[in-house]
Amino acid sequence: MESSQGSSMNNLVVKSNRLNTAIQNLSLVEIRLIQLAVIDSRETQTGLTADDPLRISAKRYAECFDVDVDTAYDVLLSAEATLFERRFSFINDRDNQVKTRWVSQVEYIKGEGSIEIILTPAVVKEITRIDGLQTFFTKYLLGQTATLNSVYSVRLYELLIQWRKAKKTPLFDLETFRGQLGLGVDDYKRMSDFKRRVLDAAVAEINDKTDLKISYEQEKSKSTIIGFKFKIITKSKPNQPQERTVSRDAHTADMFTIDGLSDKQLWRISRHKEFIGTYSGLAKGDAGKNWSAYSDFIVGEIKKDASKFNKKRPIREYLDGNEADYDFSR
Repeated sequence: MESSQGSSMNNLVVKSNRLNTAIQNLSLVEIRLIQLAVIDSRETQTGLTADDPLRISAKRYAECFDVDVDTAYDVLLSAEATLFERRFSFINDRDNQVKTRWVSQVEYIKGEGSIEIILTPAVVKEITRIDGLQTFFTKYLLGQTATLNSVYSVRLYELLIQWRKAKKTPLFDLETFRGQLGLGVDDYKRMSDFKRRVLDAAVAEINDKTDLKISYEQEKSKSTIIGFKFKIITKSKPNQPQERTVSRDAHTADMFTIDGLSDKQLWRISRHKEFIGTYSGLAKGDAGKNWSAYSDFIVGEIKKDASKFNKKRPIREYLDGNEADYDFSR
């Protein structure tokens, strides 16, 4: 169901803190769809239930996240194939771990460029619960996260925003924190890779594009890092992300964009085996049958919206592989 304020970036997202700190593995596109579902559930007269579907159109997605409608169609199709399989866990009121899905049903509406999702009872309860304590809820503007290109940046922002007033966080246990960011046990296992590819990149993007200024300290047991503590400052003049006027450090590479990359480099990215396994399903028609046409198509899609190719790792990382990581034979 489309919001009457679909073109506005000043959409308030409300989730319970327990839901925000859940261990999950949503992609950037899937997080954005959940955000829109939360917003639309608050703006519809019927509210949010575990029985009635919420419809999100490609136009709605395109307006909120500043992509073209064709790209929005593609990401909705991609989400339809993956969102139902996403699971997460959280601790309930009885201090027990609960494992559940985000959605109980997903349907792509052919000919309308829309997707309908039904959230599970656990998600509905956490979004709509009222216990009289406003501090139990995390509130933030969708506009603050809409321009973030990394799923890790969005998740870190969601985790930290609830500590805005306290200006600091407790210790985030390393393994729990990795799960909350959506990392698997084999993702960025080396601490240097985790900090460079995930944590430092997310901190830099949040500081660059949102209303928060954050920093962190690592805590060790003997010589082993066991977790992180964050300091949070609200900027005196909050950014207006929709205007996209924030200056960038010219000396800091953005791992989530394609700024400065040549067509030859983008073609190389398209032939990375992991990239092929993740994104080749986007290629339709001739592009799905011919490898040369596939690469031409993918390069064009990357140029239109590189953010949708950051699902598993920052897009520039696909340039750093060994020759065995690529398929140049076809």
